[in-house]
Amino acid sequence: MEKCLILLMGYLFLCLCSPMAESSEYMKYKDPKQPLNSRTKDLMSRMTLEEKIGQMTQIDKRFATSQMLRDYSIGSVLSGQGSTASVVEGVKATPEEWIDMVNNFQNGSLSSRLGIPMIYGIDAVHGHNNVYKATIFPHNVGLGCARDPELVKRIGSATALEVRATGINYVFAPCIAVCRDPRWGRCYESYSEDPKIVQEMTEIIPGLQGDIPPSSRKGIPYVGGNNKVAACAKHFVGDGGTTRGINENNTVTDWHGLLSIHMPGYYSSIIKGVSTIMVSYSSWNGEKMHANRDLITTFLKDTIRFRGFVISDWMGLDKLTAPEHANYTHSVEAGINAGIDMVMVPINHTEFINDVTYLVKKSLIPMSRIEDAVRRILRVKFTMGLFENPVADFSFVKHLGSQAHRDLAREAVRKSLVLLKNGNSADEPLLPLPKNAPKILVAGRHANNLGLQCGGWTIDWQGKEGNNITAGTTILDAITSAVEPRTEIAYSENPEPEFVRSNNFSYAIVAVGEQPYAEKYGDNFNLTIPEPSLSTMKNVCGSIKCVVVVISGRPLVIEPYLSDVDALVAAWLPGSEGQGVIDVLYGDYGFTGKLSRTWFKNVDQLPMNYGDEHYDPLFSFGFGLETRPTNTTS
Repeated sequence: MEKCLILLMGYLFLCLCSPMAESSEYMKYKDPKQPLNSRTKDLMSRMTLEEKIGQMTQIDKRFATSQMLRDYSIGSVLSGQGSTASVVEGVKATPEEWIDMVNNFQNGSLSSRLGIPMIYGIDAVHGHNNVYKATIFPHNVGLGCARDPELVKRIGSATALEVRATGINYVFAPCIAVCRDPRWGRCYESYSEDPKIVQEMTEIIPGLQGDIPPSSRKGIPYVGGNNKVAACAKHFVGDGGTTRGINENNTVTDWHGLLSIHMPGYYSSIIKGVSTIMVSYSSWNGEKMHANRDLITTFLKDTIRFRGFVISDWMGLDKLTAPEHANYTHSVEAGINAGIDMVMVPINHTEFINDVTYLVKKSLIPMSRIEDAVRRILRVKFTMGLFENPVADFSFVKHLGSQAHRDLAREAVRKSLVLLKNGNSADEPLLPLPKNAPKILVAGRHANNLGLQCGGWTIDWQGKEGNNITAGTTILDAITSAVEPRTEIAYSENPEPEFVRSNNFSYAIVAVGEQPYAEKYGDNFNLTIPEPSLSTMKNVCGSIKCVVVVISGRPLVIEPYLSDVDALVAAWLPGSEGQGVIDVLYGDYGFTGKLSRTWFKNVDQLPMNYGDEHYDPLFSFGFGLETRPTNTTS
């Protein structure tokens, strides 16, 4: 017995010292000195079919556990539709709590058989907008009016830092839709009706991801360090061109129209190294984009050579049938074969994994399609440095809502505002306003409501009203800080005409506009200024000199009230830094913004875009009055 034990120990010693044992301990995919393609090939050679399908799966954090990530080798987790880090802390979860949550999931992934790190995604569409006290930048509709790609790049860099401050490494941004009809509920997510402006604004991608090295091949994803995040250009393709602007509807246009209007932003995004592209819910000439192999595989991957991964939208495969989820196995087959690499499932991961496994084993999804998807996903993960630095620390926490970022957002606000009217003649402008007026009126709910100022996709998917949803400065707060201490400010949400007339106000600032909304809940076929905003505007501007500041995600019907308004400003959805509005109203900075979309007279004209044969707007594309900074006090 003793002799046998000695022989066994000797055998084990020889095995451990043998070249075979050394090779089994060395895993090429874990070696950062190896070329990316070699690491990817090595890892894929070790993966089972189940692990590969797991990498193609993205689930919402509300339905995920660390054990689930370990056992199924789940590729990605997301915070979807405003889900927050902590059920206990709710919307006021701290950056540290976010980091702990993300790391808990990541540790589950790292404890899986091969230790493939997961990627965590979130909708950071105007700053890190799901997180309490993050900087909320203007929505894209305003940034398009600033016409400043370098500004947008700086916003991308700031957003990346704030996202990293919560341990997250992947953002579902930018939206590069070309909104051709403002009735669409996502129009404020679009930079412009003009594809050229949208192309220019893709400069946010190197802001988010870093500048690609000069030697980098076009189409290869790039993320330049742990202070950057993977970006996602969305929604491929034609989401902004649907009939009557109905969300997730059908875009009817020929091949030339698709390429010339809706595709240019993707060319630029791919050249700049965008890591992922999200597919649109919408259809093109009746064919659902989530099942469109010609566009996803033949064009996007094979023709324009995108090398990152393609991700579905939230439950995008479910929506391939009516009613939704009616034949999920068929939807999975159609979506994966179309070229979708990662599926935002996002709830029932076992159903998705089981269906893909069944379809592969029945040869209804070829193994080559699985290999392509996983290769792309791993390419992005290796590029991000996830295998070397998978776990987040607290080193970026200080950047969340930093003063430098709030100053940047304030700059973005003032550059995005468009002055549409300034007095009844150029000789009698109302703006800039004097800071030392004896008594002024501030009116309208939007003047003192941070939630209305920020709009949808702020803390909650649909946005929220109120001043306690996050940190920021309302327009009223900014006015109070800007005017002379002796100036008396009266604030009323909806003052009666008699009150306005009898108080001897020097002028009024009236902030009116839309309620917060997102996606289909923002589809609107009348686009009138809703009550009580309309009554407020009429009650005030019919009595004293007034400047109306419109807080909205798109142009709204202004006629027949324009003649009663002395000055009109399109402020869009400016975000958390209301001082930017006041900077230009009071002349510390001049108005410079130009309309990035046409301001129509009435909805019967829609859709109407610059260059159309019958083009008769109230304010044309590119319009915007300018003022000079004066720092006026008189």
